[in-house]
Amino acid sequence: MNNPASFLILVFFGITYLQSSYEKLFYWEDNLNWLKGHFAQTRLKNHVKLALINLVIMELISTILCFVGCVELYVSNGRLFGFYGAVFSAITLLMMLFGQRLAKDYDGARTIVIYFIPAVMAVYWLN
Repeated sequence: MNNPASFLILVFFGITYLQSSYEKLFYWEDNLNWLKGHFAQTRLKNHVKLALINLVIMELISTILCFVGCVELYVSNGRLFGFYGAVFSAITLLMMLFGQRLAKDYDGARTIVIYFIPAVMAVYWLN
C-alpha cells in the first residue's frame, strides 16, 4: 500500500458514518424528535423526516464506499471506491453544514468544517 494517509482517512470516515448511521437508525424517534425541534424555525420544519432519511442513506453509502475503498487500496492500490467514498463523505458533510447553517447552529456548523477538511484532502489524494 503506497498511500497510508488515504487509507487512514477512509477508515476514519467509515467508522464515523457507520456509528452515525447506526445511532440514527436504532434511535430513530429520539433523533427525529430532536431534529424537529432543531429545525422548527426553518424551511425544513415540514421535511425533517425526509431530510433524515436522505442523510442516513448518504451516510450508509459513504460508509460502504469508504470501507470498500480501504480494501481496494490495501489489496491492489486502487483508488476508485475510496475516491467515491471521499466524495460522498464531503457531500454528506455539506448537507449537514447546510442544515446547521439554516438552523443558525453556528457551533454545529463549525464542528462539521473540522470533518470537511480531511474529506477534501481525501478527495484530492485519491483523485
